Amino acid sequence: MRPLLIATAVVTLTGAAACAPVITGGPPMALPPGLQETAQVGSITLSTAMLDAGDDLADTFSEEVREELGRCMWGTAPINVRVHIDGMQRADRVQAVLNGDGRQTLSGTVEFVDPGRDNRVVGRFPVAVTTNVGGRIGAVLGDRQMMLSEAFGRAVCEEAFGRNPRDRGRTTRLRDSLRRSQRSSDSSA
Repeated sequence: MRPLLIATAVVTLTGAAACAPVITGGPPMALPPGLQETAQVGSITLSTAMLDAGDDLADTFSEEVREELGRCMWGTAPINVRVHIDGMQRADRVQAVLNGDGRQTLSGTVEFVDPGRDNRVVGRFPVAVTTNVGGRIGAVLGDRQMMLSEAFGRAVCEEAFGRNPRDRGRTTRLRDSLRRSQRSSDSSA
């Protein structure tokens, strides 16, 4: 089942890349609170007007964003995600190797669409991320599109759901630690 979902997302992304925006546009709107708890990632559709985005951007972007969203959208109501990338700047590899530093940016607009409600837009907001190339070795060996796509997915989770998907384990450990210390203080009182 999972390979079918990924294949569907890749076909959707490949067909939409370098086309007119897939988003409807409009002012930013937060996801309804109930949907923040019940949403599950459905399809991901990408569009970009940039011709130099790279052939594998759609594949990499879909895979990384889906992975990040899967960590913060753990409900059961499928919500489709539309993304229009309007800016991407990659660090120059040669300069990064020479300087040991470099930054890359990715920006766009994200819309959450409810397929169960005639594809009504239920959330919309801009997202912009900046990543570091990771020094000289990262500049040579690093996958710039993967780093940007992963950071973009995390930023979408943070913006839409108020949670960083990579902090889930840390949050759970902190909560458990607080509960243990609360029990200790209750039993000693």
